[in-house]
Amino acid sequence: MNIPRTALIAALSASQIIGWGTSYDMPGLLGRKIAANLGMANEAAFAGLTVMMLVMAALGPMTGRMIARHGAARTLALGSLLMASGLFTLAAAQGIVVYGLGWLLLGLGGSLGLSVPAFAAVVEREGRSAKRTIGILMIFTGLSSAICWPLLALAEQALGWRGALVASGLAQLILCLPIHLGIGQIAIARSDAERAADSVEPLALSRRMGIAAFLLIALSTSLVSLITFGLSPSLLHILELSGATPQLALELGSLRAVFGISARAVDVVFGARSTPLITGMVGTGLLVIATLSLIFSTGDTTGLFIFTALYGFGSGVSTIARALLPLSFFSASRFAAQSARLALPQNLANALAPVLMTAIIDRSGVDAGLYLCVVFAVIAFAAVAALAVIARRSAPGEATQGASA
Repeated sequence: MNIPRTALIAALSASQIIGWGTSYDMPGLLGRKIAANLGMANEAAFAGLTVMMLVMAALGPMTGRMIARHGAARTLALGSLLMASGLFTLAAAQGIVVYGLGWLLLGLGGSLGLSVPAFAAVVEREGRSAKRTIGILMIFTGLSSAICWPLLALAEQALGWRGALVASGLAQLILCLPIHLGIGQIAIARSDAERAADSVEPLALSRRMGIAAFLLIALSTSLVSLITFGLSPSLLHILELSGATPQLALELGSLRAVFGISARAVDVVFGARSTPLITGMVGTGLLVIATLSLIFSTGDTTGLFIFTALYGFGSGVSTIARALLPLSFFSASRFAAQSARLALPQNLANALAPVLMTAIIDRSGVDAGLYLCVVFAVIAFAAVAALAVIARRSAPGEATQGASA
């Protein structure tokens, strides 16, 4: 791997770990302490994540336009400023109103500073060859909670939760902002032919088929988000209801993250022999098998371990597919716009999933929640299979102007 590509991966990995670790992952460590100090219910503290995801969903299309107009590096830099503002606002909160405003700002910053613009920065520099770099970036990003939780814990012990949030905001300004501004100076050498290929559509899709492909990608990735974002926050509780002791549930929950990251690594290693479509079918297929295995499990350790392994691998592989499917159907020059549009349904699913799954499990039992996940996974698998049919029927080459979705 050449030096500019290594620098790009290192820079974006650092900023994404800090970004996700100090926003989405942060309430997992500080949420209950903030709620107790501000006199709020725990649900109100964690509702900030829902606000963040809803704002990110609403701003998805705008993010795509900003990337197209100003480039990914400047968009990411603005995201750093907004995320710092959100963290400082949370640190100053004395009640639920300012607390909610802080999460609103984090949603604005997350839309411009997390995932979509980071992937767009890679595609801007590597075009259709960006798959492996994005996969490596996602491996490191998956470590955000493992890296940031201990650091946040140390900061909270030394400075209190407000001081920890101020330190997080300073990390956005002192580390992430310069990193994002510096990304604009990273150039990866490519031939004129490679750059010209950025505007070439991978498939000869008619306008109708282009719209169908977009909708199927949105359907499959949103349903996977409903499963993974729905089950993950309640995973320990689900494992205990399925027969695990609290200690075993904790151990299996930790292993789930390891399996997820391992799946991403395996996909990167064997990515040259695979495609995002194959990855998507494998991921959704594993999620079907995982949830069915837990439904029919007897609660023994082996059965619970099998579920955790299948679920971890399935969710990890599906995350890769979610990021790369647009690159299989749309040109590299349209990747940012299409990914940003897909962020709308995906982030809506992210916001809805924990509330929906918790309500179903609490009111109807864990099996009802798992059966719903089976239905979601089967439909997602069918959607990816339909995408594979579209891909086979569309001869590769330049698409006509009518291909724009």
